[in-house]
Amino acid sequence: MSQSPPAGQIVAVARDDGHRFSKPTRTSITLVAGYGVEGDAHAGATVKHRSRVQRDAAAPNLRQVHLLHSELFDEMAARGHGIAPGAMGENITTVGIDLLGLSRGTRLALGDDAVVEVTGLRNPCSQINGLSKGLMKELVYVDDQGDTVRLAGIMSIVVAGGEVRPGDGIRVIPPAAHVPLQAV
Repeated sequence: MSQSPPAGQIVAVARDDGHRFSKPTRTSITLVAGYGVEGDAHAGATVKHRSRVQRDAAAPNLRQVHLLHSELFDEMAARGHGIAPGAMGENITTVGIDLLGLSRGTRLALGDDAVVEVTGLRNPCSQINGLSKGLMKELVYVDDQGDTVRLAGIMSIVVAGGEVRPGDGIRVIPPAAHVPLQAV
């Protein structure tokens, strides 16, 4: 059986061993199954984000890998917010895939070996305003129907490890049924 062609591409990869908001971009990152990005402060089987550790340190880490669509950069630039890969703390910056429209449980095959499973939407905190004043209200807002809209990317867990780098293709493997993304 042949594989479907890539639907999108990796633009940049980033990791940071400290709990800082932005992450420096790298030439490659290594994803580890059930763990996350090797060498990243948010990697682990249980929660690593500080606010979540305070609530329940034993909770499963549904935020091992953060993916963000580069198309958001142009949209935010038009609104006066300059954003570059890694600046919003994402591990993988993509192009060509509607990340926010994916279903929970969608798998993304990254490069030759790595696979992540989408767990939900990123729910950013007000630290994002330190990147650009007023950015938070652009990325999280209530629409005309009263629904909260979150634009700050998606979160995932690693189901198959491997090295990923800019230029690698991304294949989308949808689940059997579509389940809209919620904040995780």
